[in-house]
Amino acid sequence: MPGPPPSPLLALRGIGKSFLGVRVLDGVDLQVRPGEVHAVVGENGAGKSTLMKVVAGVHQPDEGTVEFAGAPRTFRSPREARQAGIGIVYQELTLLPERTVAENVWLGREPLRRGLVDRRAMLGRTAELLASIGEGSLPPDTRVGRLGVAQQQVVEIVKALALDARLLIMDEPTAALADHEVDQLYALVRRLQAQGIGVLYVSHRLKEVFDLSSRITVLKDGRAVAALDTADTGADELVRHMVGRELSSYYPGLAQPQELGPVRLTVRGGGNRKLRDIDLRLRAGEVLGVGGLQGSGRSALARALFGAAPFSTGQVTVDGAPVRLRSPRAAMRAGIAYVSEDRKGEGIVAGQSVLDNALLAVRAVRPDRLVRGSRTARIRELLAAVDLRSAGEDQEIRFLSGGNQQKVVLARWLALAPRILLFDEPTRGIDVGAKSAIHDLVRRLARDGAAVLMVSSELPELLGMSDRIVVMRDGRIAGELPAGASEENVVALAVGTAREAAG
Repeated sequence: MPGPPPSPLLALRGIGKSFLGVRVLDGVDLQVRPGEVHAVVGENGAGKSTLMKVVAGVHQPDEGTVEFAGAPRTFRSPREARQAGIGIVYQELTLLPERTVAENVWLGREPLRRGLVDRRAMLGRTAELLASIGEGSLPPDTRVGRLGVAQQQVVEIVKALALDARLLIMDEPTAALADHEVDQLYALVRRLQAQGIGVLYVSHRLKEVFDLSSRITVLKDGRAVAALDTADTGADELVRHMVGRELSSYYPGLAQPQELGPVRLTVRGGGNRKLRDIDLRLRAGEVLGVGGLQGSGRSALARALFGAAPFSTGQVTVDGAPVRLRSPRAAMRAGIAYVSEDRKGEGIVAGQSVLDNALLAVRAVRPDRLVRGSRTARIRELLAAVDLRSAGEDQEIRFLSGGNQQKVVLARWLALAPRILLFDEPTRGIDVGAKSAIHDLVRRLARDGAAVLMVSSELPELLGMSDRIVVMRDGRIAGELPAGASEENVVALAVGTAREAAG
């Protein structure tokens, strides 16, 4: 018979936290065992980030106790938590790009010899740590700014291991990773497990939660509403705990065949530095999905159609009339809207208000006019229509959740009444409840006659939302699939396997 489970490495009991009188965490219990991946899931605003910051010493709880390695602890700063053996890898990395891997790992704790930094020892210890987690091929003297996101995450993890971390918190670690980099992260997490390191894993991606974790804690409105064994839990049950509805409600898509209208957009022979021989048509009332691997040309296609990186060859027509999409402003005037995959870098102006962000497109198209009166009233109607949750239109957008930021971006474009909408990863990094709301909106726009092109790296979303799918590979359209295609069909076209010929 198996013995009793090991004593918890981390035990949170009755954790409560409020900010300005608002209850953010309410009586949360959670345990992590040595060598365990424990997932924490929930909608945006459920309290996940606040709970992780309590564990990492960024915030101190108002109520409850934290036990680590069998002893009650009070971490008054991140430094105290790190010294105790708790490391955290944030979604937004905190590395210095002009410093080397080794310099980042040992920043502020450089080994000394005769009062000077011992660079040889620093490089040697870093190389040993990298080798211990299977990343020995990463040179410790490489400047971090030259590394990809996946390798930068490795550096963040090694920083924690250099402090003899026994618990590692990973906050949305795959948000900016390509598909093959996600596989590398999986392997790294499993190597950490094998060393007895506990992992608190926060993610919106349910596949990762089921692939990696042994137990799951679900937060909702600051409370732990479920503690589940992953092996005994299905996706429907997990989503029901998170948002109160079934997984099947994610995709409002294709229960009723759509009545498609005339061709809204055509591309013939489109090409630029990243795209070749693009032939494409998009009809009113249609959601055209665009799939493919990272770097295949998915985003490049959306950016070309919006004039951000325009086609240099070929012809584009909108509603049968030739158009020259040489700039985003030209695309907007042709009735085209674009929701970028980079919400933080290209989608919002973080220091401006909700209302100012929502008015950006109108002001870009009509720079010579003051935007006031009926136009502003229309924006307010649209913000209400997308069910924006905020403290008011004057609130700075950076204080909203990712899902609510995306709703502001959508309202901005809807103010132009676009005929064609280009969505690039419209639900990346947002919770399942907000995803469902955005899926409903996309379908509603198509039913009202808009033509929608949607790029997505999430195959269930791509298959669940699309009337038709084109798959990109090496800057070309590798093939087209009808509604009802399988994940295997998409992957075969994306990677160019022999199966695509049989399909």
